[in-house]
Amino acid sequence: MSELNHPNRRALLKTGGAVAASLPIAGFAQAGGSDEIKVALIGCGGRGRGAATQTLNVPGTKLVAVADAFRDNAEKALKGLKERFKERVDVPAERVFDGFDGYRGAIDSADVVILTTSPGFRPQHFEYAVQQGKHVFMEKPVATDAPGIRKVLAAAKEADKKNLKVVCGLQRRYQEKYIQTKEQVDKGVIGDINFGQVYWNGGGVWVRKRTEGQSEMEYQMRNWYYFNWLCGDHIVEQHVHNIDVMNWFKGGPPVKAQGMGGREVRVGEDFGEIFDHHYVEFTFADGSVMNSQCRHQRGAMNRVTEIIGCQKGKAYPGRIVDAAGNTVWRFAGKGNDPYQTEHDVLYQHIRDDKPINNAYYTAASTMTAILGRMATYSGKELQYDQALASEISLMPEVFDWDADPGPKAGADGLYPAPIPGKHKVV
Repeated sequence: MSELNHPNRRALLKTGGAVAASLPIAGFAQAGGSDEIKVALIGCGGRGRGAATQTLNVPGTKLVAVADAFRDNAEKALKGLKERFKERVDVPAERVFDGFDGYRGAIDSADVVILTTSPGFRPQHFEYAVQQGKHVFMEKPVATDAPGIRKVLAAAKEADKKNLKVVCGLQRRYQEKYIQTKEQVDKGVIGDINFGQVYWNGGGVWVRKRTEGQSEMEYQMRNWYYFNWLCGDHIVEQHVHNIDVMNWFKGGPPVKAQGMGGREVRVGEDFGEIFDHHYVEFTFADGSVMNSQCRHQRGAMNRVTEIIGCQKGKAYPGRIVDAAGNTVWRFAGKGNDPYQTEHDVLYQHIRDDKPINNAYYTAASTMTAILGRMATYSGKELQYDQALASEISLMPEVFDWDADPGPKAGADGLYPAPIPGKHKVV
């Protein structure tokens, strides 16, 4: 898995804290022959609008194109950004793109592209952006199935060949509290890592009900969180953050996983096909174990964090304790906004022409989360490499508003969920 242990990835782990501390950015290097960096936004939902805001907070950037499958999303995002950033948003009607192929026109218009659609589309959008020679900010997760991960890794290699800069939205890697905690663990203040406990337990997210006249494709894309080809299940879409922290501290992904999960609370016509809880035991090559919990059940215990267990104590985000529970180190800084820092770092590297490519570790952590989903859906123990080699694609064969997206509701209106012991994942 050499592509998952790329030198750019290791360099970022060493320099991330220093880069973040050097901000704000001063000075410009030319991009595309101009001091002004032209940006396109592909995916105009809430995260897309947030990412565009963070990019436009960086001096010298200008939004020149937007794209979304849905015209109303694109126009809503553009209106809000224009009100806030005025002349920094220069997007005439001919550079507002929609439909399944709209991303091409937007990408072609810019120097830097922001990829924030639902995750299932990330591999094809990233691949095209690299083909066109564009720098990229893309949100996590970067795929929903193993074929998508392989496409991202191939595109990441091409990005390196073209000297393109790629930053991804696993923002804990850009958060000073986490960076300094990892520095302390790497120094060995509580010994070697031998286990991890990671959580994303919460009440769940929005629901977008079916409206009259919608095709099945449009309904699933509007309600994308509940369909695996678009979202990957919440273990992939959300819990990837916490899984990534353990992978980061361990220096790479686990080698195998087994687990259990199901759908017992969030059942109904509006909730698609995904589970509402997963519990996965991931094992690393050295035998250390990461226990992973994620849940979407209202009224239950909420917890979103990570615990790194070592020989002589535990590390929490911003705090380290010894075996007796006494605090031996605590983060004393003011902290930073890691969402903003991601974009600051991207443009710093573009202007200074320094290599950065987060796609490798983001693909590894996304694949780890997909491995966890495969384990809970199948009920089987699976090897990481076995899962990565899977040829099962979740993506539709045709992208059109009247095309078959794949999942189908039964006569009762419910979409069937995977059945452990029967569901095929490899």
